[in-house]
Parts: sequence; C-alpha cells; structure tokens
Amino acid sequence: MKRDDLEYIEKSLRYISNGGFKIEQHLPASDEVTLFTEHFRSRTTGKGKIAVYHIFPGIEIAFNVFLAEQVSFHHPSSLSVLEINHCRTGRVGWNMKNGTSGYLGTGDLALHSMACCADSVMQFPVGYYEGISISVDLKQLEQKTPDILKDANISIRKLYQRYCSPDHSILLPSQQETEYIFALLYDLPESLRIPYFKLKVQELLLFLSRIDPKEQELTQYGSGQTELIKEVHQFLIHNLHQRYTINELSKRYLINTSSLKEIFKAVYGMPIATYMKEYRMKTAASMLRKTNDNIAQIAASVGYGSQSKFSNAFRDIFQVLPTEYRKQYQSQIPRSELRDI
Repeated sequence: MKRDDLEYIEKSLRYISNGGFKIEQHLPASDEVTLFTEHFRSRTTGKGKIAVYHIFPGIEIAFNVFLAEQVSFHHPSSLSVLEINHCRTGRVGWNMKNGTSGYLGTGDLALHSMACCADSVMQFPVGYYEGISISVDLKQLEQKTPDILKDANISIRKLYQRYCSPDHSILLPSQQETEYIFALLYDLPESLRIPYFKLKVQELLLFLSRIDPKEQELTQYGSGQTELIKEVHQFLIHNLHQRYTINELSKRYLINTSSLKEIFKAVYGMPIATYMKEYRMKTAASMLRKTNDNIAQIAASVGYGSQSKFSNAFRDIFQVLPTEYRKQYQSQIPRSELRDI
C-alpha cells in the first residue's frame, strides 16, 4: 500500500507543538563538537525534527522531517564542508547568495558548500518535507580517509572543486543509482543503521567522484521569479471558487506564459492545472469531513459549477465519489463525534 506522506509526517511530529523544533543526537560518547550540537540554530513557524548520526570523523547524516512553509537556519560558514541533501517526499528549495533559486522533488539531490547556506531559509512549497542531509568536512576526510575511498584513489581536492562553490548549489535529478543509495537508509532497524550509513555514504562519494554534474544539472531560476510564482500560487488557492487561464495569470503578473508554466512546475512539482485539480479535491475532501455542506455547495466552493464534473474529478484523485468518501469517513469515527462535525 502506498504510504500517505503527509499523514506519515503529521504522525511523526504529533508530539511537537507549532514553532517547535527537535534535534535527536546519536553521537559518539566524546567531547567532540559537531555541527548539530553547539553551532546550529533554527526557527520555523511550523514544526520539525532532525535526527543526527555521526558516521566518520567530519561526516554526519541527518534525517529531516518538517511540517512547515519554511525554516530558517544558522550554522558556521565553511567552504570545506560539503552538504548533500536528498528529498524523499514533499518539496524543498533554497534562495542562493548569487540570486538563484532551486527546488528538489522526490529523489532529487542538492550539493553545496556550507558557506553557501550558513544563513539560509529552506522553503517547503507544498507545506511538508522529508529528506536526508549529509555533511562532509573535506579537510577531515582528506586527513582520515576510509579504506574504501583510499582504495578507489578518490581525489578530495576534485570533490571540493566540483561541488563547493561559495554561492552556487548544484541540483541533480532523481536517478536510479542515487535512489539505490538512499532508499534503504530511511527505514533501517536501529542495530543496522551505523554500518549501513558508513557503507552508503562512501558509495555516494564514489558516485559523486566519477560523474560530471554539469551534464545533468536541474535548471535553477532567479529568486525573484520563484517568489513571483509563489504570489501566483497564493492568489490561486485563495480564489478556488474562480477559474483563471494561463493567459489571464500571465497578464496579471506580467510574466510570459511559458515561464509561468515552467517555473510553477519547478517550484511545485506539477503543471498548474494538475496541481490546482489536486489542491481543489483535497480542499473538498476536508470539507466533506468537517462540514455538513451538500455536494453542490462544496463543488461550487472549489470552482465547479457542475456537480457531476466535480464528482468525476474527485473520483480521479480519491478513487471514490464524494458521497462515498463522506460515508467512509463517518463510519470510522465514534457517533458522539459526528454531532460536532
């Protein structure tokens, strides 16, 4: 059965209040100061959790779960520390120092130096994100190189030159090889985590050492462009009862139609029409659960003048008709609570 990603994240963070942020440390018993112990600060209007594991000297892996629109981070600026971010679900993006903006979807990677994101805002366009961050201090790695990397004659200097720009992030699309590396890491039993983390981090560095990222980079856009697209998004979701064409949005926001469609998909992961259909149906599903409004009223509130077209669209997303969806939900909750709906 396919996991409901949003439901999973909500359950993972159910004991954390809004504005709360929890760091779980799985570090060696030593006085060693690491990125996530003393030099890291964050702030969010939502909530989040990071679980950190120390893998090798200078290498840590962090599992990130956020239910928020954005989170602000501060940590030391270091050109020699490479940060690798993997998106498992949701979407995540950054505005870089050079004025560009990049976003990750499922399976995508971002690579940049920690000078690039020392004071940064991670943005979650769809309101949630789950992923992995791996921090690699290349100076320490050069001094204490694990045997597998030694045997492969990896050049730490080339890794630095290739991925540690002071103001530019490299975005790589999801591909079979990187998904093979990351997929297993998320659901390991406690007893196997550290051995697998050590193995997979080295496998990832071997992969990064032999590719040319310029041949497969995802497109990045100007920060001003992505912020404008977010304005378009806010306008659309606050006017669900109305419909707007691409041309109407283009004229309203003074952006050409091809850029509007291209950048919206880069930020939100779907074409505008597909995204808005899903958003309308999820809003309708919430209304079916929480209100006594009839189907025609709900259809009109999310932009459907025809109840039959609304029902067909709802079935496309949820595989059941709206009436059946409401019945299924009401059958799962106690009768005493039905009176409050």
